[in-house]
Amino acid sequence: MQRLEITVWGRVQGVAFRWHTCARARQLGLVGRVRNRPDGSVRIVAEGPREALEALAAWALRGPDRARVDRRELTWGEATGTFGEFGSDG
Repeated sequence: MQRLEITVWGRVQGVAFRWHTCARARQLGLVGRVRNRPDGSVRIVAEGPREALEALAAWALRGPDRARVDRRELTWGEATGTFGEFGSDG
């Protein structure tokens, strides 16, 4: 099990990015959190199998239809077991 932190910049707030991230992460069997950041970016923290995390990272490169991802930053690490499900924070 691994942990992946993804930060995305662009038109990623106000386009249901968090909702779609939750849906995709749950489909992939991941746990974690997604939240809007004050600088206009969205931060995703997910834990699970590497293959599923890589699929989420690939999805986050484009996001939902109304989004525009200009930049994405990934940070890999070991899973902490902090999360019981995948959810969204404001």
